[in-house]
Amino acid sequence: MTYLETTPNAHPDYRSGKRDRIASLAEDADFRALSAAWRNMAQQRQYMHNFSWMGRPLIQFPMDAMAIQEIIWSVRPDLIIETGIAHGGSLALCASMLELLGGDRMVLGVDIDIRAHNRTAIEQHPMAHRIRMIEGSSTSPDVVDAVHKFAADRKKVVVLLDSNHTHDHVLAELNAYASLVSPDSYCVVFDTFVEDMPDDFVWVDRPWGKGNNPKTAVREWMASHPEFAIDRTFEDHLLITSAPEGFLKRVS
Repeated sequence: MTYLETTPNAHPDYRSGKRDRIASLAEDADFRALSAAWRNMAQQRQYMHNFSWMGRPLIQFPMDAMAIQEIIWSVRPDLIIETGIAHGGSLALCASMLELLGGDRMVLGVDIDIRAHNRTAIEQHPMAHRIRMIEGSSTSPDVVDAVHKFAADRKKVVVLLDSNHTHDHVLAELNAYASLVSPDSYCVVFDTFVEDMPDDFVWVDRPWGKGNNPKTAVREWMASHPEFAIDRTFEDHLLITSAPEGFLKRVS
């Protein structure tokens, strides 16, 4: 079952219209090509650095932020685990959604380098009571163990992977954290679009690129993990996303 079939509290006519419209967009080659060209140009101009959530810089396409809130509202998780903190905008987004849901829901952020000014700003943020942070490599055994211990009593878990975007690192993150995702919930792998960028695109001072990126890691990992399926309805209704093939839903 895809997200589109579980949209809560929507009139049947709205749900059916939405499904039909998105199914049409999935086959709209011209619109999809235009969206891909826009995304490529946006990446060149660092467009995704233009936004914030509750005062914290949010380095994401607005469409992906919309998708994350849709997932949170639908899944209603007890815990969101996010690798990659940067300025904390995504932590603030997740925490604010969890605040609306109530209870003792938390977001746990992991980053190899939490800069002092960012840590201070996050710890002073109005949503700080919903946020916990771990500094260290997301793939180191001690960090993986700490995250698993934090998640031990949580029944509904969402995982967001958005740190080092090399194939080996993302593959290690999937092996470390995807098992924590609860049935009917999601592991979202960001920046899979790296594989789809033009051949001549240069990733300045970055170790990832074509053939070595989150999408190649997802494809390798998915081949041996039938308990997950790619929910393509997200990229079909967003059209512009950094995570094509990256919305992984746990189906069993």
